[in-house]
Amino acid sequence: MGMASNVSVHEVFNAFDTLSEILLLLPPEETYKLILVSKRWLQIISSPFFRHAYLARWKPTFHLIGFFICNTSYVGKQHVERVRRPRSESSMPLLSTSSLGDEVETSGVLKKLGYYIDSSNGVLLCGRHPKAYYLWDPRTKKQLKIPRHRAHFEEVVMSLITEDCPVQGFSYKVVRGECVSYAAQSSKVRVEIYSSKTTTWSYSELTCGETISLTPWTAGRVIGGVVYWYATGGKVAIYDTNDEEKRIDVIKLPKTFNYDEQVLGESSDGCLQYGWSNKSVMEIWKLEKVSDVLEWSIQFKLNFKAMWRMNPVESARFNTRTKETQLLAFFNQNSESVFIRCDSHIFVFDTKNQRVEEVKYQGRGSSFVWDYCKVLPYFQLSWPSSSSASLLEEGNM
Repeated sequence: MGMASNVSVHEVFNAFDTLSEILLLLPPEETYKLILVSKRWLQIISSPFFRHAYLARWKPTFHLIGFFICNTSYVGKQHVERVRRPRSESSMPLLSTSSLGDEVETSGVLKKLGYYIDSSNGVLLCGRHPKAYYLWDPRTKKQLKIPRHRAHFEEVVMSLITEDCPVQGFSYKVVRGECVSYAAQSSKVRVEIYSSKTTTWSYSELTCGETISLTPWTAGRVIGGVVYWYATGGKVAIYDTNDEEKRIDVIKLPKTFNYDEQVLGESSDGCLQYGWSNKSVMEIWKLEKVSDVLEWSIQFKLNFKAMWRMNPVESARFNTRTKETQLLAFFNQNSESVFIRCDSHIFVFDTKNQRVEEVKYQGRGSSFVWDYCKVLPYFQLSWPSSSSASLLEEGNM
């Protein structure tokens, strides 16, 4: 009788569906350890089906690899405003905050990839416009050259979309939008999308309900296949890459002033976040639907002087009274913390307890003219993330 009971338990725990349901209930720090139990458990936990279900149940977490320093005056069309990069300066400098970042920085691979364009779940999109674009994965150290695009856009804005399907696995899209002068008074935007599923570039002409002009070489945001790009006139353009209607919409940003710092991000509940700051104040806004209409709602407002008064130790240590503070970037899918900068120092500010904590990094941060650079955090999806080797295989080109 005891033997029959043991066999029954053994059969239950080896059933794929049953074991998967049990493992889905465990937090990431526990489930990760269970891959060592047996090959069977490793197979289940590593499967695309389990990973997809796990991320649907548990909020994904992200690991900060470092910060890329991007000087857009080095890229774009050949005109008098373009600045030639000094040979002593790296084309894609990384301020590392992790062991993986240290490894990437010291490997020398960044020198071969051109300029930073975008990233998604740790996969880098970079290149030398308009000659070549590359994807690179720090986990697998694999590099993939994107096939030559068909349409020539003199000035562009670009985004990378990575997708995870339990059946087809990982796939990606590279989206290019043409930037034309607002003086052209155009209500159309030409875009090209390269898809790893079709291995081809597809060209579309999107229609907008008003005059639109995208801002070249700015950091957009991708949320659920929807691309958000800055547009002139203090607006943000919204393009759903999965929509067959071939249209692009714009919405006015809540506050825009010349020379203010502006950043886009994704909130904890999957909405677009917008933040801006000047030398004294920072505001965080969220875009959400109210009665089926997109509206901005303010989430947080902060006076920097008041913030430093609440953090006297850090204020004294970094002599913040004589230096300007500004909003730097959002965390990934996080509404509670933001990155801020004071001089060449980077901090995490918690909007709940209003505490400031320094982010230590490796790199010559003091050697950059920060006011002319965009500092972009580089995140990697923490476990469970599959090795994206399949994403960069020849078959997905």
